[in-house]
Amino acid sequence: MRIAFLNPTGQLGGAEHVLLDVLASLKSARPGWCFAVAVGSQGPLVDAVRALHVPVSVVPFPKRLALLGDAAVGSAGILAAGRLGLNLIAAIPTTLRYRGSLREWLHAFHPDIIHTNGFKMHLLGPLSTPNGSSIVWHIHDYLSARPAMKRLLRLQDSRVSAVVANSDSVADDIRALMPAAPVQAIPNAIDLDHFSPHGPVADLDSLALAPPAPPETIRVGLVATYARWKGHDVFLRALAALPRSLPIRAYVIGGDIYATPGSQYTLGELQEMARAHGVASRVHFIPFQPDVAPCLRALDIVVHASSQPEPFGLVIVEAMACAKAVIASGAGGAASLIEDGLSGLAHTPGDAASLASAIRRFAEDPGFRRACAGAARLRAERLFARERLATQLIPLYLRLAADPKAARARAAAANES
Repeated sequence: MRIAFLNPTGQLGGAEHVLLDVLASLKSARPGWCFAVAVGSQGPLVDAVRALHVPVSVVPFPKRLALLGDAAVGSAGILAAGRLGLNLIAAIPTTLRYRGSLREWLHAFHPDIIHTNGFKMHLLGPLSTPNGSSIVWHIHDYLSARPAMKRLLRLQDSRVSAVVANSDSVADDIRALMPAAPVQAIPNAIDLDHFSPHGPVADLDSLALAPPAPPETIRVGLVATYARWKGHDVFLRALAALPRSLPIRAYVIGGDIYATPGSQYTLGELQEMARAHGVASRVHFIPFQPDVAPCLRALDIVVHASSQPEPFGLVIVEAMACAKAVIASGAGGAASLIEDGLSGLAHTPGDAASLASAIRRFAEDPGFRRACAGAARLRAERLFARERLATQLIPLYLRLAADPKAARARAAAANES
């Protein structure tokens, strides 16, 4: 079996971490299979793939294609949507040239399966596929929130043999928009040996260039990219609502890792936001960390604050596996990851008062905090071990390789029943 994975960036976001877990799981379960990865830019993902002893090639996105995206359009109004439409038209010649480069790479590898990871590769993969290869889309986001992409993907769904969704919530969203698509929910999973209570612990104050915190300090952290919907504003407003007597030091750990303009905050914007809410002395910023496990171990409370429904919420599971008290936004795929009050606490998305209440409850009750952290680790061991990824993906790949058209028909029929 020969499987090619296509990813639009060489940076490390949530979808890229999932890709690495998929590769590690498959290589362990099927060491005789051949895997190769193509990415659209240089970045830490390239070295991470090579560390798994998987061949990786950079097929670089032209700048116009790299900057193209609709992540910021959903709530930005008609003018933003119009600009996106013009940019899409302007990018057609560039996209066609890139399609030729990608097709050349795919023909050289001659895969049985092409597994795409990211909206741009979902579009380009079917256009570049050699005869006899099956396409699998691995979708990590809600199509309904992507006005342009959902329309473009609908035009391509007849070329796709299977769609993998990272949660039941995302799978339901895809089925609502593309009823004929053969969708299978395969929740994300992680390396439970790497994300565990045992291992290196980061010096958060040193990373943040902050003075050492007093010994009794409770460390609360938001670990996320700077995407605008990740709830940084909600987190900062929640911190402002907490009493000054509570011995809390907060950290924002992440960065603006994506090329698409308008989709994320800058560090300067977040620092100004902290000053505006009066919490600049209480919150510290740590740049993007390729490995967040040491940072998670250093925190007492890990906050997930997404203001929109989260497709999955990988950092929630990573923090659970590190036996940390987790507060998660209670919507979308993230809502099913913890058991509210048992293995974590849920808060209302976008509601700073609700988040502040959850932080305060954990901060003021160390016994409850420890109990939830222990239950979180047990839940992660039961549901999110990455070996499960191979267990679910291998039968799908084998079915597609045996008869791609029949596999698609069976999957579509199953969706209708």
